[in-house]
Amino acid sequence: MIPIAKVIFSEDEIEEVVKVLRSGNVRQGKKVEEFERLFAEKVGAEYAVAVSSGTAALHVAYLSVLKPGDEVIVPAFTFIATASTVVFAGGKPVFADIDETLTIDVNDVLEKITPRTKAIAPVHLFGNAADMKALMEIAEDHGLYLINDCAQAHGTKIDGKDVGSFDHLNCYSFYPTKNMSTGEGGMITTNDRELYERCKLIRSHGQAEKYNHVMLGLNYRMMEIQAVIGIKQLEKLDGRIKKRRKNAEYYNREFSKLDGIELPKVRKEVYHTYNQYSILLESSKMRDKLIDEFKKEKIGYAIHYPKPLTEQPALREFVRGECPRAKDVSQRIISLPVHPYLSENDLRRVIEVVERIVS
Repeated sequence: MIPIAKVIFSEDEIEEVVKVLRSGNVRQGKKVEEFERLFAEKVGAEYAVAVSSGTAALHVAYLSVLKPGDEVIVPAFTFIATASTVVFAGGKPVFADIDETLTIDVNDVLEKITPRTKAIAPVHLFGNAADMKALMEIAEDHGLYLINDCAQAHGTKIDGKDVGSFDHLNCYSFYPTKNMSTGEGGMITTNDRELYERCKLIRSHGQAEKYNHVMLGLNYRMMEIQAVIGIKQLEKLDGRIKKRRKNAEYYNREFSKLDGIELPKVRKEVYHTYNQYSILLESSKMRDKLIDEFKKEKIGYAIHYPKPLTEQPALREFVRGECPRAKDVSQRIISLPVHPYLSENDLRRVIEVVERIVS
């Protein structure tokens, strides 16, 4: 079996977890603070706030800036948490279509801005990056926050600048399938001291000091167990990204010889980290055939995502109009194994099956 993702925790990570368990100090403490400091240094941000999940990171970020009824423009093609946490923060998601890179379409963003718009939430999907230069100009012109969803973009860079280094709010996930993992967990980075302090309060019941609650908050704290894993995973991140990129380059080289496949589109200034390697086939019918073959050959795959957010029943009340590209992509996309533990033989097997079906 070739899995779509493979999670391995090394002996040094296990040893660090055992140390925490033996100490009895498992709640948020010094190791979480160390992880925050190291992560902020890694991405080039002034501040970092560790939380319990990527969804928690988004929720805290939105809570730190939104008032009831504020609108946030989100891409129609992403995981639901990008939009659902807007609702839980009292806001309203407004869906914009995607461009050829499968990230938010800046032209559609401009069309969706209203007097109620408070923020834009670009998703750096699959480790690719949205057009931040254009989005920053739009945000500045309209006085909007940029809340970057970097859940799949650990290590992604634009013109050498890490996506976690932008000024407002950048939200990460450490779910097991991500480029680095703490089991569950998340991180918010920012260069804004006021937003940093607000996020820290929201993360821990609005508590400025013990039993002194200066605002309403939640329990989204990270555990020391997660932090010690994260510290070790951070050390290995660059090597794992290098292997992901090498695997993706191998696919690109071989698939570029075939008709009927659209390869990942990456802007020249972007350093793509390939949390997922996703291709577009000519039709949903061809995708179904490929899935059948993958099942026979015991090759893992995933559909990220089978429907756009505009077609999710839970979000129907927020939909205004169609996002046709997002809908089209959802019917033709498939993700292939690209994780760092693949052998060359694994890659060849995947390629041969794709060639057989596409040809």
